[in-house]
Amino acid sequence: MPAHLEPWTIGVEEEYQIIDPVTRSLAPTVDHILTHIDSSFRANVQHELQLCQIEIATPVCQNLEYVRDALTYARQNVITAATKAGYCIAAAGTHPFSHWDEQSMTPHERYFLMAKQYQQLTREQVIMGCHIHIGCRDRSLALEIANRARLWLAPILALSANSPFWLQQDTGYDSYRSEIWWRWPLAGPPPYSATADDYNALMYTLIATRSIPDSTYLYWDIRLSERYPTIEFRVTDVCMTVDEAIMVTGLLRALVQTCAEQAEHNVPYPHTSTAILKNVYWRAARYGLAGELIDLHTNRSLPAHEAIEQLLTMLKPALISQNEWDEVSTLVRRTLQHGNGAQRQREVYQNTGQLQSVVDFIVQETAKGVAAPLTI
Repeated sequence: MPAHLEPWTIGVEEEYQIIDPVTRSLAPTVDHILTHIDSSFRANVQHELQLCQIEIATPVCQNLEYVRDALTYARQNVITAATKAGYCIAAAGTHPFSHWDEQSMTPHERYFLMAKQYQQLTREQVIMGCHIHIGCRDRSLALEIANRARLWLAPILALSANSPFWLQQDTGYDSYRSEIWWRWPLAGPPPYSATADDYNALMYTLIATRSIPDSTYLYWDIRLSERYPTIEFRVTDVCMTVDEAIMVTGLLRALVQTCAEQAEHNVPYPHTSTAILKNVYWRAARYGLAGELIDLHTNRSLPAHEAIEQLLTMLKPALISQNEWDEVSTLVRRTLQHGNGAQRQREVYQNTGQLQSVVDFIVQETAKGVAAPLTI
């Protein structure tokens, strides 16, 4: 099927923190909350690695309007269930002060295997991300899209960065979740693969050498799903608001469509090394919107704001074709004006001097537009 005829369906997964409303600490109470989830929505909610986390997944959506409805409904359900159980829900990549050593791992075979193999990395893995699936039925095309899209993830990471605090400290990073995540041996930017056979050979070698049990243990920031005909993007922190999640989802869906059209017309692109990509992604995680990124087509540094405008310009035809340009471009420019999640968290801390106030702010923002205002 020609690239421009693909439906580009969307699925979004968000991981949330469970918050004790008295201490504002992480609370290992996912099982209590799950008992209050409406039965009609239960299949869309599940455990994550830690008992202080809860994950939602949207149904397959056809466009951003459906994604917004699905995310709003998901947050409403989880927030309502948490409130009934006596807890709150917060959407941020890290908790500002709760210690990883105080958390309890979910008793699940996969997590036990991870803990056995990766030890301390698993124990410190108290982070929350957002995973976005974009449908693509042709695996060779999906790989070509991934090769091209990997060049453009740093501006999206800078826009969505939402984890500046860790263990009571300002880390100096806008997305410290990324730094924790990238320590895993098969996380970070995906390698360039010339063909689907090359990609599959790499995957099979990793499995054959018992480096990973199966392909679901590939944790690259873009990966081809083995379970669904999708391209999965795993580069961003969980977004604080639904609006920001819609912004990121719209950008990624348009990026997939644009890269597919470029592949169809054999538009040349640089086969940038993973080493260079690591540096570019690191800049986005470290400095967010305040630093410089790299134009990988010209190999020159430029302010993050310019890199984001460059990305918007490239994606404009795809966004217009889906009637999403006005919404997505407005959300991007609002973020550039008011700051990403990390900047807004820091502003609260600078104004109050209290990390508990930062947690309160995240809880309020998580519920913005999806539930009645929450008071802790």
